Amino acid sequence: MQVNVIEVNVSTEMEPLTCKRKLHQIPVAGIPIKERLMWMFEFEGVNKSRKLDIRADLWPSSCVIEKILEAQKNIVIKSQDGVEYAKLTCEESTEYKEIDLDEDSIILRYPWDILALNEIIVSSITKDNIQGTVRERVTVDGTVWVGKNSTLLPGVFIEGNVVIGENCKIGPNCYIRGNTYIGDNCHIGQAVEIKNSMIMHNATAGHLSYVGDSIICPHANLGAGTIGANLRHDNKNHKSIVNKKAVDTGRRKFGFILGDNVHTGIHTSIYPGRKMWPNTTTSPGEALSRDKIK
Repeated sequence: MQVNVIEVNVSTEMEPLTCKRKLHQIPVAGIPIKERLMWMFEFEGVNKSRKLDIRADLWPSSCVIEKILEAQKNIVIKSQDGVEYAKLTCEESTEYKEIDLDEDSIILRYPWDILALNEIIVSSITKDNIQGTVRERVTVDGTVWVGKNSTLLPGVFIEGNVVIGENCKIGPNCYIRGNTYIGDNCHIGQAVEIKNSMIMHNATAGHLSYVGDSIICPHANLGAGTIGANLRHDNKNHKSIVNKKAVDTGRRKFGFILGDNVHTGIHTSIYPGRKMWPNTTTSPGEALSRDKIK
C-alpha cells in the first residue's frame, strides 16, 4: 500500500510541543508520528497498488485500521462534522464509500492527545526487550524495554510498561510506572518518580522530583525538588489555556508540558495543566500557576 501522510497545521493548539517541530515530527515513544502511521499500513501482504492518504492528526482505532486494510473498494473516513481524515483508493473510480470515524480514534489537536497516544503505544508492548544493563536490586513489575548502553542502577522500581531509550542512566532509587517513555541520553536520578509520562531525548530529572501525566521535551532539565501536581482537589477534569481560553482536557489526571530547553529552578512547584515554552526558566522555589511563554 502506498501511504501518504498529509501534514496539517495545528501548531497553535499543540504548542509548546510544536514550537520547534511540526505535528508529524513529534516523537511518540521515540518514533515520529508520520513514521508510525506509515509503518501501520506499509507491510508485506497488502496490495501495493492501493493508495492511502491519511492526515497526520489522526490516530485511527483498531476498527478503522481493519476497515482500511480489508477494503476492496474506495473508502473515505470522515468525522461527524464532515472533515475528511483518510481516503483509500483501490480502483479508478470517483465513487467513495463514506465511513464514520469512531469514538476510539484520536484526533491529535492538543498536547494531552499526544500523551493519550503515548499511553496506547507503550501499553501495547507485551515482551521485555533489554539491550542495556540491569544491575542487581532492580525490580521490574511489568514489561520493560531498555535501549543499548542504558543502565538501570540499584533501587530502581519499574511498575507497568516502560520504554527506555539508549545511553540513559536510570537511578539509583527511583520509581517509574504506568506507560512511561524515556528517550535517548536521559538521566533519571535519585528519588525521582515518573508516572505515565513522556520524557524526550536528552532530558534530565536528576534529584527528588515528581513527574506525573506530563510531557518533557528535549534538553529540558528539572532542578532538584521540582514537583508537578496532576490532580485537582475537587477531582474534576483539568483545564489548560489554549489561545487565551480554558480548554477542558478531558483528563482527571494531567500534569505539565515543558518545551525544549526548559530549565526549572530547585524546589519549583508546577500547577496541573500548566505549560512552559522553549527556553523558559523558573527561579528557585517558584510556584508556576500560569503558563510561561517568555
